Amino acid sequence: MEPVAVASPRMPAKEAKGVSAVSEVSTVRLYGLRAMYAFTAVGLLLARWPAIVNPPPGISNAGTVVAMVLGALSLLAVLGIRYPLKMLPLLFFELLWKVMWLVAWGIPLWSAQQLAPDSEQTLISNLVGVVLVPLAIPWGYVFKQYVMAAGHRWGKRVTVSAPAAPAASRTVAANTGVA
Repeated sequence: MEPVAVASPRMPAKEAKGVSAVSEVSTVRLYGLRAMYAFTAVGLLLARWPAIVNPPPGISNAGTVVAMVLGALSLLAVLGIRYPLKMLPLLFFELLWKVMWLVAWGIPLWSAQQLAPDSEQTLISNLVGVVLVPLAIPWGYVFKQYVMAAGHRWGKRVTVSAPAAPAASRTVAANTGVA
């Protein structure tokens, strides 16, 4: 069943004529996205926010950076619950860093049986994310909006206007009454 845009107080009739971005994605898919954002936000809230609020003694500089990045990610995930399509780049980021970690670090160490016990939990959570995030992402919408859609311009918008009359000719026209 094709989604149909209907004019409402929040969506003017001129937008309802064409299919809006949200109506390109099914309601079920939007709820799936919202669930993914909520899962991310709650997971990071439980796993990372205690250390953000009360940092452990001796935490490394890299550890503080990771904690703050993941804290920011959790706050943006909350925003994704309200705006699931506008926050899709957050899920792209989530998917990309997890895939990169798995390919460059997790799987090679695991296959060589050199993965530290604390990294095993990271491996498992990243594998879960690499499975769930792509299931939540509406790939048809992503293709239309991020691959096929025209990009934004790179420079300033050039406005063309009629050249102004030289000051001398305006004075003559004003004195003679000729326009």
